[in-house]
Amino acid sequence: MPSAKVLEKKQALVAELTEKFKESASTVITDYRGLTVADVTELRKKLREAGIEFRVLKNTLCRRASEAADFPELNEHFVGPTAIAFSKEDSVAPAKILNEFAKSNENLKIKGGIVDGKVVGVDELKALANLPSREGLLSMLLSVLQAPMRNFALAVKAVSDQKQEGEAAEA
Repeated sequence: MPSAKVLEKKQALVAELTEKFKESASTVITDYRGLTVADVTELRKKLREAGIEFRVLKNTLCRRASEAADFPELNEHFVGPTAIAFSKEDSVAPAKILNEFAKSNENLKIKGGIVDGKVVGVDELKALANLPSREGLLSMLLSVLQAPMRNFALAVKAVSDQKQEGEAAEA
């Protein structure tokens, strides 16, 4: 049986993980088996630049934390080497970065996660990762909103040009 000090540290870690599961905008669970130290270092750097925490954790502690956070569906993912990416602000960034990294490095496997308080599977995370960025979506929306005004302006200009050509031909 572990000493009281070790048990206390584990309980504190479970409490911390429970809070992270509850508070994160996005949590992505991965299997990093087969990644080299250089690969993991590169991945951590990319995630850190985006403000995402990436931790290798014990499955038993993760199971306890996920149950305490009311996400028992996650327990099936806590098998084998497990690393979890937590993002407090951005719901899309962890999925996007991990999906891009997994495309170039087949040893990284995305298992599942939580997005905005909802447990999601691999397919949903990959679909989320393939969405354009927020700025890209806003740009598309702006383009759609500007199209009718642009078309109206072009039509008015064409009518004006026709009238000027008609007046020039009469003179």
